[in-house]
Amino acid sequence: MLELFYDINKTEAGVDEAGRGCYAGPVFAAAVILPKDFYHPLLNDSKKLSEKQRDILRPIIEKESIAYGVASVDNNEIDAINILQASFKAMHLSIQKLIPRPDLLLIDGNRFKPYKKTAHQCIIQGDGKYSSIAAASILAKTYRDDYMKIIHAEFDHYGWEKNKGYGTADHRKAIALYGLCKYHRKSYKI
Repeated sequence: MLELFYDINKTEAGVDEAGRGCYAGPVFAAAVILPKDFYHPLLNDSKKLSEKQRDILRPIIEKESIAYGVASVDNNEIDAINILQASFKAMHLSIQKLIPRPDLLLIDGNRFKPYKKTAHQCIIQGDGKYSSIAAASILAKTYRDDYMKIIHAEFDHYGWEKNKGYGTADHRKAIALYGLCKYHRKSYKI
């Protein structure tokens, strides 16, 4: 059972990213403020849900949230500033879209670069503990998956419609055959 709030007296936003460990494509992040009474029986860490379940939840989260923001940082910027900094930047860009502004950010993971003067709390495996982080994980994952399906049409031999840019055996085999393309992260040791 997910916790709805870390501090019920504050306006909280859950924040998570998707695609940090991929060989190709951008890193996406989402920030979500849920209403005080939000509940959905399927809501969980996006990694524990099927693609179908995530696709069911996304429009519900978008419709019922008080606010949400989704943002990405592309592979070229990831190469320029490194994946950790790119993840923080994507998170900041997603938080920036929130109206109202949250009093507290619940960050999935153990590190975060502070956003302006907004208080934050890092929570390891937070996407499996707090509803707002789980909701953010679903938005980040579904938006990124949709993006990878679009660019798959341009470079279909990498199998991004299935592997979403992660370093699967098929993806590594395609890289060995065709080399890297403009969406690959060149700073990664592949």
